[in-house]
This record gives sequence, structure tokens and C-alpha cells, in this order.
Amino acid sequence: MGQEIDRTRFQPEDFARFRQALAQETRQLEQTLTRHPPTGDACFAGFELEACLVDKNSQLPSAINETFLARLSDQPITPELAAFNIEFNTPVFPLRETILRQTEKSLTTTIDTAGKTARELGAEVTYCGILPTLRDADLTEANMSKMKRYRALNEQVLSSRHGKPLKLDINGREHIASVHYNVMLEAAATSFQIHLQTPYTEFTRHYNAALLISAPLLAASPNSPLLFGKNIWEETRIPLFEQAVALGGYHGAASGPLHRVSFGSGYLQTSVIEAFRENLEHFPPLLPIVDHDPLPYAHLRLHNGTLWRWNRPLVGFDADGSLHIRLEHRSLPGGPSVPDMVANAALFYGLTHYYATTDHPPIEFATARDNFYQAARFGPEAKLHGFDKHRIAARKLLLDRLIPNAAEGLSRLQITASDIEHYLGIIEERLVSGQTGAAWQRRALEKYDGDLSRLTQRYIELQQSGQPVHQWET
Repeated sequence: MGQEIDRTRFQPEDFARFRQALAQETRQLEQTLTRHPPTGDACFAGFELEACLVDKNSQLPSAINETFLARLSDQPITPELAAFNIEFNTPVFPLRETILRQTEKSLTTTIDTAGKTARELGAEVTYCGILPTLRDADLTEANMSKMKRYRALNEQVLSSRHGKPLKLDINGREHIASVHYNVMLEAAATSFQIHLQTPYTEFTRHYNAALLISAPLLAASPNSPLLFGKNIWEETRIPLFEQAVALGGYHGAASGPLHRVSFGSGYLQTSVIEAFRENLEHFPPLLPIVDHDPLPYAHLRLHNGTLWRWNRPLVGFDADGSLHIRLEHRSLPGGPSVPDMVANAALFYGLTHYYATTDHPPIEFATARDNFYQAARFGPEAKLHGFDKHRIAARKLLLDRLIPNAAEGLSRLQITASDIEHYLGIIEERLVSGQTGAAWQRRALEKYDGDLSRLTQRYIELQQSGQPVHQWET
């Protein structure tokens, strides 16, 4: 969904042509992966960070991304759905040696540059799973970024729902309900997205391992407890985003078990082509652009960009034009700090590689999926199933077993020993102290008597200090 499109209105024949091209490209990809699969033998990593622009005085969303981005056209920063959202992109690094420190340096440099420009415009840049000061009233079409792809997405989502509004209804510590006649609820959820490119022959095992470890990873990293001033889940972003684009598949399956935002439908059995066949067979196109992208699989890539699995396979291309398949992990929130996010990435890469190169625990897909939503709701205290004879608290599982396994996985990737110790040490300290980003926000909410502006101002101050969240004072 990153690329711009050239129009927002479509005819039935546009959808028919798109489906035909999509079917052809899916068959072509299957043939290529079978007969001439990618041959690279290294692992690579990259990241995307969604962030908010907030007014420096009020800490409310500041819808200035067009002006802001015009001043930073030489930086790897792009617009997002809301005019108060932006996205940072890091370079692609080989997944070895000092990549973790390289990532921290790259992200910090770009964010510092962006922060300076934001302050010149009377704003601040902050990254949090859900901005604490965000109001339901901020999520209107008037605050949508001025790009055709977002207008078209909005129209097609509502058209697919036959004009029915999108309904937000989440039960947690408190209950929240809201009705929207646009897709702007999606803009409330901002994430830190991790990309992993592996040798193609190893992709299926890494993808399945990522599904397996998504729950403990999320349990260690929640940073989205508040929505519209209410205290909901540890990672409220998960149900929020799933309900923000509540669409199913074709015809009678429109309200069925397969959804455009989901944990997925199962482990891969033999090949990633299974996921792309599912895209073709179960989900109607939303944006039927007959694309003239010079790179192959343009229709397949655009269609895949309108399906938001929490672990999403992507078709991409190396600098020399060679095809690759990579994984995009989407469950982690933005923040609390750059060191925290890099530590979360270290845990993801370490655990994914460990379980891709070691026999998995015998966890059924349905159990892995249930674990994921338990982790989103309860964070480190979530009771996870399948890693032990009985349900086990995520905190204990991570401290006793998974952090050491992640260290072993990173060692197999030849990550520098000092970096392994440093970044996994941040995860360990976070769990031992009990202070995740979500826990800090709840404590700050109580200290400041529910004053979300003061909470957010303090959050931004501590975020800019570069300290990991376990060291933060309210």
C-alpha cells in the first residue's frame, strides 16, 4: 500500500481486469518459485516506524504532515493515512554483527532530524502504539492525508461493507465503543514493523516460527493501553486495527472467518505461495489499478498491501532487480524509545531464527493464535499455552527460556555478543521491573489524575532522553 495511485473511482470492468491480472501473476509467481527460486543465501533486516505529529503546547494531533514532509524531502520519511501521521524507514542491513547498533543509530539520526523540523513548525514527533491524547473527533476525513490511495481505500472499504459503518467495540479494563463512517480508526494504531529477508529455502520455517513466537514477543512489548482516554488492553492497538478495517472475503464469506486484518489462517505447509493463493481465492480486490509499475507482480503486490496479516509475506526486489520473499512482522507498537524498539527487534530476530533452526514446540496454529490475543490483552501476565505442560505466564516463560533461546538465535546469526547482551538485557530489565510502556502510561495516568496532555508531554520528554522505558520515572 505504499505506492500512490492515479485515481479513486472504479468501474466493474476495472475489477474484472485486475482479478485477471492478479490470477495470472499468482500463477507466474508459483512457477518462478518452483522452477527458478531466489538464490540469495544471506539474511537481511529493515524497519518501518509509524509516528505522530503533535502540537508542542497541547500535545494534541497536529495535521501538518504535508508541510512537514515538504521540508524533509531528502529523508526516508513518508506520509501515512492521517495528516498527523508519518512513517520512518531505515536502510536494509545484513542481519549479522553490529546490525542492532546500526539500526539504533540510523533511527535516532532520522528521528532527531525530523524532531528539529517539527519544532520549527510548533510540533513534536512522538511514536507510541496509540497517542494518549488522540480523540475520537480527530479521526475524520478532514484529517486524512491528501493522497489518492487513502481516499480510494476509504471509499472501497465502505463500498465493500455496503455503506455499513465501522464499529469499534472493545472490552478490557474499561469498555469502549464508537462508530465511524470512514477508515480513520486505522490511523489511531501506529506500529514498529520489522522486516526479515531470509534465503528462500528457509522462508517457510522462519514464517512459521514468527507465528509461534508472536505472542511472547508482544507480551514483552505492550505500549498501547489507552484509547480516547480509556484504559483497555495492554496492547489495544491489536483489536483496534482489526476492527478499523473489518472486512472478510468474497460474498458469503464477507463476515466469515477470514479477515483482511488477522493473525492468519494457518502455518505454511510447503511454500509461501499458499498465502498468495489465499489472497487470490478469498479476498476481492479493493484498489483495482491496472498498474504500470516497471517491476513484476505489480497487481499481486498491490493486492497483498490491502491484506494486513500480523505476519505478512511480501514480494520484493533487491538492488539488482532480483526477486526476494521477505516477512513483515506488524504486531509491535511504536515506542516507547528507540533502544526499546531495537531490543524488541533483537528478541524477534533471535527467537524467529532459533525456532526456524531448532525443532518447534508442538503448538497448534489455533493455540498460537489464542496465545497472541491473550498477550495483547494481558501483556507479561498473559498465560500462554503450548510452551510448557501447563499454561505459563509470559513473563516467566521469557525470563526462564525464551530470552536465552533468543540469545542463541542471535549468536547463530553472528550478532556481536556485546549487542546480544545489551539489547536482550533491556527486555530482561523491562520484565523484571514490570515497567513496560503500557505499565508506565497507566502509572502516569494515575499520577497526573487523568491529565492526558501532561502524560504525553512527560512521555515525549522521556522518549527523547533515549532511556529505555524500564528506567523511566513518571
